[in-house]
Amino acid sequence: MYNAARRIIQFNNGNTHMKKLLLISLSALLLSGCADKKQYEETVLEQMQLEKDIKDYKLSPERMAKCVVDTTSGKMPGIFALDPKRLTAYRNYTKMLTLSSSKDPKKTLEELRTDFGSAQDLAEAHSNYTESQMDCLAALIGESEEPTKDEK
Repeated sequence: MYNAARRIIQFNNGNTHMKKLLLISLSALLLSGCADKKQYEETVLEQMQLEKDIKDYKLSPERMAKCVVDTTSGKMPGIFALDPKRLTAYRNYTKMLTLSSSKDPKKTLEELRTDFGSAQDLAEAHSNYTESQMDCLAALIGESEEPTKDEK
C-alpha cells in the first residue's frame, strides 16, 4: 500500500513537472507569436502614416492599419492567430513591406520568393495586401463621408 501511494505521488510530481514544462513552452510560443504580429502591425502602421490618400482624406492611420492587418490576416495561411503558418506569414509580410528599405533589395526579393514558396505565392501575398489596403481605404472613406444626424 505504501509503495502504491508513493508511486502515485511520484507520478503526480512528474505530471506537475510536465505541466510546468508545457506551460513554459506554450508561453514562449505565445510571446514570440505576439511579437511577430506586433512587428507586422507596426510595419503596416508605418506604411499607413506615409500614405498620401490617408492624409488627404484625413483618416486615422491607426484605424487604417488595424483594418489592413485584420483583412490581410484573414487570407494568410494558418487557421488561427498563433498557428505556426500564420506566424511565418506575419514575418514574411513584414519583410515584404520593408523590401524597399532593404540594404540589398534584389537579394531580399529572392529570399521572399523562397520564404513564400514561389514567385506566384509572393505575388498573391502582395495582392492580398494591396486589395486589403484598397478595401479598407474605401470603407474608411465611406464612413467619414456618411452624414451625421445633425447634417440630416
